[in-house]
Amino acid sequence: MRLKDKVALITGGAAGIGKATAKVFKEQGAVVCLCDVNEEAGLVTAKELGCTFSKVDVSDRQAVQTWVVKVIEQFGRIDILVNNAGILRDGLFVKVQDGEIVKQMTEEAFDLVVKVNLKGVFNCTQAVAPYMIRQESGAIVNASSVVGMDGNFGQTNYVATKAGVIGMTKVWARELGRYNIRVNAVAPGSIQTEMLSSMPENILTEWKKHQPLRRFGQPEEVANAYLFLASEEASFVSGAVLRVDGGMVVGT
Repeated sequence: MRLKDKVALITGGAAGIGKATAKVFKEQGAVVCLCDVNEEAGLVTAKELGCTFSKVDVSDRQAVQTWVVKVIEQFGRIDILVNNAGILRDGLFVKVQDGEIVKQMTEEAFDLVVKVNLKGVFNCTQAVAPYMIRQESGAIVNASSVVGMDGNFGQTNYVATKAGVIGMTKVWARELGRYNIRVNAVAPGSIQTEMLSSMPENILTEWKKHQPLRRFGQPEEVANAYLFLASEEASFVSGAVLRVDGGMVVGT
């Protein structure tokens, strides 16, 4: 029971890695509060696991603040924040054919991914941090990605946000450490989630060739990394980026 009676907020908790994290945290004794934009799936997950659920768009600052205040009113404290919510809108930066530009990543696709993946992490952390500061304790775990460290073809927007999350993680570890608040990031590789399953089979087959362990990761394997960083076992770990990628090297 490594998280016994800890109040944990998990964004993007309706499915995939977020749901797996909620399950692991509950098993370890935490009081789990989920949010997601997918209300239907979120309510099902909350009922299944015995968590609370709120429909929240993390890019909406007021919605985030309302959720956090609601948690404080109900439980009196927040011990853990897992910034797990994220989206993909992949596309080539510029596609050229016969010397002519035929397609490029749209401004809308860039802005949307930044709003959710980067601003969403900023919104949630800034909403939660004052309460952690007052109680002089807390653990924040941010979802980055191996592509935020290595780059990846066709993911200008996604890579920019995940690299930005790493940067913010290191800043907050410095700024919040004096209040006994630890801030870390997890950088998953290819994890078998709904997001991965939506990709073309030929791309998945090619990706698997770059996996030294010859398989994709499971959501529970990322959830266990979140658990470690959120627990007292990581009491002297802050500002770190933990890769959970099976030894994957992007682009080789």
